[in-house]
Amino acid sequence: MRSDRTDCGTRTAVVAQAGTLPGGQSRPAGRSGGPDPRVEELCTAVSRLRRELAAHPADLRDRTIAEDELAALYAMVSAGVHEVPRMRRSLLLVAGAVGSVSALAPALARVRHGIELFGSRPEQRTGERAV
Repeated sequence: MRSDRTDCGTRTAVVAQAGTLPGGQSRPAGRSGGPDPRVEELCTAVSRLRRELAAHPADLRDRTIAEDELAALYAMVSAGVHEVPRMRRSLLLVAGAVGSVSALAPALARVRHGIELFGSRPEQRTGERAV
C-alpha cells in the first residue's frame, strides 16, 4: 500500500498563521519551525488524485488537461506560491475534466478541501431579482 505523504511541505515557505492578502495570495505570518500543514494537506490530496487518475482505466477526453493542471497546482504550491484564485481556477479545470467520474470524486473533494484551507470560499454574489 502506498503512502499519501509527500515531501511538498519541506520545500515551501513555512507559514505560522493562515491569512490571505488582497488578490487571494496567502500571507506568510511568521516562522514556526515546521512545514505549513495546509501545504502538506493540499500536496497530499493532489498527489492522490494524480495517482488515481493515472490508474483509472476509462479513456477520458480531457485527461491531459486534468493531468497538466494537477501538475501545475502541485508545482505552484510546493514552490511556495499560494495564489488562491489560481488554485481555484486549476480546481475548476480539473473538476470539468474528471467531475463526471464518480470513482475520482472523493480524491477531487480532498483537493477542493485542501484549496479551501488557504482561504474561505468566495462570497456568493447576490443580485436583485426582477419580480
